[in-house]
Amino acid sequence: MHFELKSISEQSIPEALAKVERYRLLNEPSLAESICLDILAIVPDHQQALISLLLARTDQFHSHEHAKAAREVLAQIKGNYERAYYEGIIWERLGNARIRNGGAGAGASAYHALREAMDGYEKAMNFAIPGNDDAILRWNTCARMIMQNPDIRPARENEPSQAWERDEAGSRIADA
Repeated sequence: MHFELKSISEQSIPEALAKVERYRLLNEPSLAESICLDILAIVPDHQQALISLLLARTDQFHSHEHAKAAREVLAQIKGNYERAYYEGIIWERLGNARIRNGGAGAGASAYHALREAMDGYEKAMNFAIPGNDDAILRWNTCARMIMQNPDIRPARENEPSQAWERDEAGSRIADA
């Protein structure tokens, strides 16, 4: 079934963005995503809507399909700091999803994702304006998660070297 979607007005964007934030806080990321798509339909490069869309998609990390969709949005985000920071967010949330979902290789997969997140945050630190320590706070969170969880470890040497790259279904995380 196909419907022709209705357009919102440009004047309603601030209120729509407030609703996005509200729906994300209410753990309704699909509603937040829908509103972001409505905003982007009329202002395709609206940076706040793009960032909110990326975050709404990472809120839904139960499968790697959402990771791929989040990466597509990342490519549209402007600014070296923002791209590095939100790349870190994607990897961090992938790592958290692996921990939540468990399964074979989850610890090694989560470790790799968290280390990738830390790399993204380190890149962001190089572009951060004075007083913006968000990337440091996220880096420290990832580091603490690894240090405090004995299951989050790199693959052992006797395990296949690419163990982190695959989930239970055999799909590549890196392609996510």
